[in-house]
Amino acid sequence: MDMSVGEGRAVAVMGGGPAGLMAAEALTRRGFAVDVYDAMPSVGRKFLLAGIGGLNLTHSEPYPAFVGRYGERAEQVEPLLRDFDADALRAWAHGLGVETFVGSSGRVFPKEMKAAPLLRAWLSRLREAGARIHVRHRWLGWNADGSLKFDTPDGELVVRADATLLALGGGSWKKLGSDGRWLPWLAERGVDIAPLLPSNCGFDADWSEFFADKFAGEPLKSVGLSFEGGDGRAFRRVGECVITKSGIEGSLIYACSALLRDEIARAGAATCYLDLIPAWDEARVLAEVTHPRGSRSLSSHLQSRLNLKGARAGMLRECLDKDSFQNPAALAAAIKRLPVKLTASRPIDEAISTAGGVCFSALDERQMLKALPGVFCAGEMLDWEAPTGGYLLTACFASGRAAGLGLADWLASK
Repeated sequence: MDMSVGEGRAVAVMGGGPAGLMAAEALTRRGFAVDVYDAMPSVGRKFLLAGIGGLNLTHSEPYPAFVGRYGERAEQVEPLLRDFDADALRAWAHGLGVETFVGSSGRVFPKEMKAAPLLRAWLSRLREAGARIHVRHRWLGWNADGSLKFDTPDGELVVRADATLLALGGGSWKKLGSDGRWLPWLAERGVDIAPLLPSNCGFDADWSEFFADKFAGEPLKSVGLSFEGGDGRAFRRVGECVITKSGIEGSLIYACSALLRDEIARAGAATCYLDLIPAWDEARVLAEVTHPRGSRSLSSHLQSRLNLKGARAGMLRECLDKDSFQNPAALAAAIKRLPVKLTASRPIDEAISTAGGVCFSALDERQMLKALPGVFCAGEMLDWEAPTGGYLLTACFASGRAAGLGLADWLASK
């Protein structure tokens, strides 16, 4: 490690989330004077929110499958992961004194199931390495002379840096600092930007008032979800989701959210299909549906023979026409493939993450903006998306590290 490389060079990092802090770490290791600026009263707020109920750092699945989780951006994200994959992230956490374990789903968590101990240890190491962290410093863009301007509790601050690294997040969770205010500032300077879109989000459905009032908040556990978009992309998985007042959300829906969102944009609506009993094949379901029920009502019969009750039975009544209930074959088919029409994504600020942002075509191999030499980008403000499960955090860490190293190499070459 050459600590003299960055001597006398000042670097400004905008954003104190995982990508920004990882970039700062890479830069301090190369001997650069690093100032991290964050608009919030403390750094890592969205990171801490992700740790509520257990911090899902990364995932243990094989590398090819892991890379595939980045969908249409897998080719662009893979080089970042190649240099800092899930195993490297776990080793990094262990270096901070945070042991990890693999859960039954393959997800990786700290043994303490908390984000705060990791963040405290990380910030302590960064400060010991010389990184200076400035909170309540909201970046306002550039002055005419190229200097950086900030709104601070003490008024406007002007900062000159030899290079700048932007890790400002996407547009979800504005109250935690990711508000997307940076988009027009970069677009005005010739940077190619894809519009921000909700990702890992819920969707609206035209529920009846009765259904919404009765079942909002009810989970649908171990159901299958299938979807085939008009663009040829398809999704099939078993998992969990939750009925909401306006529609449906939850991990199973989030995993398919990119396809559903894009189909709604293309066609105005998206119809997905729920398998209410994924462990049974249709022949078995049909056999139970047609089993003689005597004097019992159909609802009692379905509950007794198929354990269809509560929210599952409610979904069946909500999404299936009355005539189909009189047709055993149609009813059995619907239990295995119940159409659910979704009409809109929930707003960006309700989403876990966003798609869109700085296009990879706007970056060079060091993650420097081609239109703005000396300005680098990392994290969720780049145009990629991934499902929950540790993939979002891993790519944020990896891209932050890559951008930090790219900035260090660029300054060293000057």
